Formats: sequence, structure tokens, C-alpha cells
Amino acid sequence: MKVYGGRRGLASLLLALSTGVAAVGYGALSITPAEAAVTPAPFSSVVPAVAVSTPTSGVTYGIGAATTIYTEPGSTAAASVGGYLAGLLRPSTGYPLPVTDASGSSPSDGISLLLSGAPSSAGNEGYQMDVTANAIIIRANRPAGLFAGVQTLRQLLPAAAESTTAQPGPWPVAGGRIVDYPRFAYRGAMLDVARHFFPVSTVERYIDEIALYKINHLHLHLSDDQGWRIAVNSWPNLAVHGGSTAVGGGAGGYYTQADYRQIVDYAASRHITIVPEIDMPGHTNAALASYAELNCNGVAPPLYTGTDVGFSSLCTSKELTYTFIDQVVGELAALTPGPYVHIGGDETQSTQPADYAAFVNRVQQIVAAHGKTVVGWHDIVNATPLPSTVAQFWGTTSRNAAVTSAAQRGTKIIMSPANLTYLDMKYNSRTTLGQNWAAYIDVKNAYGWNPGAYLSGVGESSVLGVEAPLWTETLQTLTDLEYMAFPRLPAIAELGWSPYSTHDWKAFGQRLGAQGPRWHVMGLNYYRSTQVTWPAGS
Repeated sequence: MKVYGGRRGLASLLLALSTGVAAVGYGALSITPAEAAVTPAPFSSVVPAVAVSTPTSGVTYGIGAATTIYTEPGSTAAASVGGYLAGLLRPSTGYPLPVTDASGSSPSDGISLLLSGAPSSAGNEGYQMDVTANAIIIRANRPAGLFAGVQTLRQLLPAAAESTTAQPGPWPVAGGRIVDYPRFAYRGAMLDVARHFFPVSTVERYIDEIALYKINHLHLHLSDDQGWRIAVNSWPNLAVHGGSTAVGGGAGGYYTQADYRQIVDYAASRHITIVPEIDMPGHTNAALASYAELNCNGVAPPLYTGTDVGFSSLCTSKELTYTFIDQVVGELAALTPGPYVHIGGDETQSTQPADYAAFVNRVQQIVAAHGKTVVGWHDIVNATPLPSTVAQFWGTTSRNAAVTSAAQRGTKIIMSPANLTYLDMKYNSRTTLGQNWAAYIDVKNAYGWNPGAYLSGVGESSVLGVEAPLWTETLQTLTDLEYMAFPRLPAIAELGWSPYSTHDWKAFGQRLGAQGPRWHVMGLNYYRSTQVTWPAGS
């Protein structure tokens, strides 16, 4: 027998007793015996794995027509999370799900999103969720924690909750308590919009998809040899000319500054920080083609649509180069509320090591002068990193003496080993998209490592977090992006969020398989890895 909730719980109980079938409260409405057969998803089905969970056997809350979403009094941020939750669930449930102020007290029914009463262990992004027969209460110390709790709640609902059209329900949530918080502060995904350009709508869709797995940073690779993708008012030809093509010679494209602000704001509404990257001094042919004066010889090269690397470089000896960087970074920093600007710094075979070090050292000061923290590919440790500079490790081995030395001097590291996290790597030799220069990476490989103990001499305290880059030399559409990112991105997300004590491939494979029906409803074009058992409806 279930525990009965909602204002008509007694009526549901009487119905159950008279029919001999267990009933459950659904937002103050009883449900039919057929509906009652729906089994709530267990806490153990959530990706990333939650830190601590205590299920309450036999207790279920059902979202119903009378369910109200209550939010922290006076908090527009909490109200925004409530509106987001209502916007997700109204189309599929058909319920009104009004969002209202909790008026200073913890309501005894409905769904509450409160910024009080969470344990200190939840930190800034964690939450506590309590599910009883009458209510769901999510408590957090900050709005980001409420948003994370909502992502867990989504996964505890039937996959049909993700539908954009009304479904029959019911909408049960298993009873108990979850206390959850992230392992690492930085949990990122990277999208390369330079090799192929993707419109704002595609980026927003990708933001929605990664938000479900508690990713909190989206790194946008905005410039490369093949394309410059952000309008810069002081150097307009970067976008107009440098952004006019792509790998293979197709039409390029670029974001206006209004477009970029839209992406930044959309990401912020999902508690995701945009990390813009302008790669330098290499990977700069699009800029060099746009302005002849950026070249040491004063001659602009042609636009490039191939996939080679390491052949281009800004002229590190020209003072104009640093004026250019100052103006570009200044405009980008003004558009970016997040703390980071990524300066690239990888694959600089055309720049002499001494020139490279001097260049990176000077560019770090420029970025800092605009109030931003430098992130760069781990090659930048060959210069002299500022105390605040973050190095992003992309190597394919577990040893790198220069990175280890930098970490031991205090440099924080984002872990993105290419042979484990690069989402553009083929799953196997039969994969038609992607590349294989780093490795073939199926989901078990993506999951089967420990970011806090992977790189020799770099302990967990030196690791800021993890990031899953998605390079797009061979990817041109949203369905291409989805196919390469899923199911591997949730694996990387779990490494970033969940305590390593929860790390278990067998359990993860089961939880990951449970995402299949959800992705099917979402219309997400994922790869059905044979390493995972996908249930009916996937």
C-alpha cells in the first residue's frame, strides 16, 4: 500500500480500499489502477550519481492538476528556477502548475524551491531534496543548487515528462531524501563553432542538453584557422571576412554581439557560465587573412578551409599584435559576465618557443587588465602562468612534467585528456563521424578514469574540474553534435559531479541506459553503444 498524499489523499485511500488496488495522491487527484502501475524511478537511476540518498519505501508524491510550485519569498532567482520547472512540465502534463511565492513558510504540499534549510555540505551548487506523500521540497544555499535539484527531479519523473505535447501520465516521484553536491567546481563542455558554425538556436539546444547533467560551463571555441565567429567592432573584417567560410569551404557565419549576449543570457538562465576562447598565437589564419597588418610580412594569406594545424601564427614581434589582442579581449570581456577568457595557446609549431613564452606572458597581463582570469590549453605552462591562470590539460598520456611542475606551484588544472574526453573521437572504427588521432573512445573509456588521480603528480586539490571538448572538423549539424556527445558527455559529467566513491561502471551503465527513453522523448540523436543495455522505449 502506498502512502497517500495531496488534499484528497483520504478519498484516494477510500477508493483503494473499496477496489482493492493501492492508490497514490497525484496533486490532490486519485489515479486509476492502470496509472498506479507506473513505478517511480529510483534515486539510483540519476546521472550524475547523487552523493547521499535515503529512499522511503512505499512513499510516492504525484504531480497533479492541483500542484503548485512555491519559491523562496522575494527571490527572483528562485522564481526563475520555478518558472523553468513549470515551463518544462506544463506541455507534457497539461497541468497549470502555477508558480507562486512561498510567503515565508514551507508549504505542506506542492513543490517548493527554497533558499533556506539546506545543509552547509551542499555548498553553492548542491541541494537537499525531500519527497513525501504530500510535497517535494528542494532546499539550497544558492539558486544554482535549486537548479541542480530540478535536474534531479526531472530524472525522477517518467521520461514522458520531457515531451512537448500532453501525455497521459501519471507523474510519480519516489519518496525519500537526497543530499547532493559537486565533486569539482568546474564541470565543462566545449563546442567548437570555428571549424563549422552553428546558429544560436543550436547552441541553446546544446545548453539545454548539457544542463540536464549538471554541466556548469560552456567553453565556446570562437576562432581558428577556418573561421572567426564573433563580431568585434574595432576589427570588423574578422567576422565579415574571417567568418565567411568553414572546413570544406561551406558558408561560414558569425555571432553578432547581440547574438553572443543572447547565448550568454540563455546559458545563465541554466546556471551555465560561458567561457569564450580566442585561440592565439596559432590557429589564427582567419584573423591573418582578415588583416594583412597582423602578418609579419604584411601580406594576408588566403582563407583556409582544410584541417591541418600548426601552420599559422600572429606576429609576436609587432606591437600592433598586442593592440589587436587588447581590443579584441576588451570587447569580449565586456560582453562576458563570467570570470574566464580562454586564450588557446596550443599547437604553435610556427612560433619559436622563446617568442611563444614572451607572447603568453604579455597576453596574460592583457586579459587580467580586463578583469578576467586566463584559461589556456596546457601548453601555456611553458610560459610563466599567473597565479590565477588555469591550464587545460589535453594530452594523451598520464605524464606531463611541465604540467605537474605548474600544478605543484599552484596552477589549477582542467582535465580534458584527448584520449578520454574528446567527444569528436570516433566510438570505434565503424563510426562515420569524427576522428581517431587520439583514440577510439566508447562510453566505458570515457567513464573509466579518475580526474583527481589521472595525471602523475597532479592531485585532486590541483584539479579545478573536467571538460568534454567537441571539435567540429567533421560535424555540421545538431544531430551530428548530439550523436558524438551522447552518451559520453553524461559520463564526463558524472566524473565532475559525483563523489569518486560512487564510481562503478556496472551501476553507471544501468543508470546511463535509463536515460535512453528520456533522450528518445527529447528527440536527441544519441549513439546506442553496445556497451550499454538500453531499455524499451530508448
